[in-house]
Amino acid sequence: MSLNLAALEQHLTTRSYIEGYTPSQADVHVYQLLTAPEPSKYPHSSRWYSHIKSYTAEHAALPGTSTAGQAFVQSASAPAPAAADDEEEVDLFADDDEEDDAEAERLKAERVAAYNAKKANKPKAAAKSVVTLEVKPWDDETDMQALENSVRSIEQEGLVWGASKLVAVGYGIKKLQITVVVEDELVSLDDLQEKVAEFDDYVQSSDIAAMQKL
Repeated sequence: MSLNLAALEQHLTTRSYIEGYTPSQADVHVYQLLTAPEPSKYPHSSRWYSHIKSYTAEHAALPGTSTAGQAFVQSASAPAPAAADDEEEVDLFADDDEEDDAEAERLKAERVAAYNAKKANKPKAAAKSVVTLEVKPWDDETDMQALENSVRSIEQEGLVWGASKLVAVGYGIKKLQITVVVEDELVSLDDLQEKVAEFDDYVQSSDIAAMQKL
């Protein structure tokens, strides 16, 4: 069995995880079959690998199944899985044998016009991003649960909070690492960080650790 690293890299170009918006058993399954990818060749896979590695102690407790991860596993001789085509395929060049015929050209033009009209009327999905936000407290005596509750109390259209964890930074101090999904047109990350900074009883600073388009 081997891992189709090219397919994984393509998948992670627009996603932070193998499945969904938080780490799961699908990520663990792929992670365990992989050695650290070369950052210069597989930058998205390398970023994902380092992120999932930070959850090593929690791998067994992560939710979900390994099913989605199987898509990137193949036998040594198996070809890479073909990417699904979201767009309906339209044969714009049917009847090429009759391209000199005026009637064939007219029918072809009608098909092109119908296809373009269909694409123009297709509703566009809102552009979204998955962001990993890191929030640092003042010291090791800061109430981290109260800090997280304050951050999650920020509510607005186009913003959904996800999984979180505490990450040690030294001297007994831990920072909050929390995932949030935002609609790009509705949520400004600068404004979000300003709102987080307002909880200055707990928050020293915040940083955008990672961001991926959906």
